[in-house]
Amino acid sequence: MIITCAVTGAIHTPSMSKYLPVTPAEIAEAALGAAEAGAAVVHLHARDPRDGRPSQDPAHFVPILDELKRHTDAVVNLTTGGSPHMTVEERMRPAREFAPELASLNMGSMNLGLYPMLGRFTEFEHAWEREHLEKSRDLVFKNTFADIETVLEIGRAGGTRFEFECYDTSHLYNLAHFRDRGLTEGPLFVQTVMGLLGGIGPHPEDLMHLRRTANRLFGESHEWSVLGAGRHQMPLASIGAAAGSHVRVGLEDSLWIGPGRLAESNAQQVTRVCDILDALGLEIATPDEARAVLGLKGRDAVGF
Repeated sequence: MIITCAVTGAIHTPSMSKYLPVTPAEIAEAALGAAEAGAAVVHLHARDPRDGRPSQDPAHFVPILDELKRHTDAVVNLTTGGSPHMTVEERMRPAREFAPELASLNMGSMNLGLYPMLGRFTEFEHAWEREHLEKSRDLVFKNTFADIETVLEIGRAGGTRFEFECYDTSHLYNLAHFRDRGLTEGPLFVQTVMGLLGGIGPHPEDLMHLRRTANRLFGESHEWSVLGAGRHQMPLASIGAAAGSHVRVGLEDSLWIGPGRLAESNAQQVTRVCDILDALGLEIATPDEARAVLGLKGRDAVGF
């Protein structure tokens, strides 16, 4: 079972948790800790170290990637999602420049409502944080067919494969469309994202509906993974793993380790999900095993 850890993301803001990594050094340290705890894949966003604002500036990725290249053999997965507030061109820059083994790819445009978090978090250190959440009331996270084609071409040019992030059933059909056109081929790494406002809900029946649909569309030519947002992270990881999925955890997806308890690190969440997989009698993949399962080009073929 492949464990992916998404260490910082672009949803949560620095004022929400003192444990959220912000600077390049903090993000690199968090990723290394997650890998040491058992994550075969580390999914990376970067932030502007001055105020924690999400950033797709390649310069903010360089020190992170340098540290990871020297100190871990974990698979590095770079975001092309960036932040919904960015242009598509901005979001593509790191994958284009660094040609990673793996990159994320959102499989459809959607409403992505972050503003309910204003009910939980009311005090912010930086002005951009409140605006980041409030503006999501009237924001479409743009991932058109043309956008997806462009990212797939970037991947083809650099030998990068994708973590296809599917927030709803229609996104699975979008992926099948591109597969049928020959723009991507197996093994497809399908990350079903659940529990974010604007996407499919976090109910176990929703999870199984996505599973049935993916099986029908892709059969044995895909690898399925489950991502549960917020407090749904560990319950959905447990259900998914019991049903045969890989799992994704990390502070990008959830700040919590238990009811009302902030996770103190990404490694803490990885350790928790390792315990769950062990209790289920499941073997945890090494980075090289993950590379073999996902058909990746290898860590020596990247552009960093």
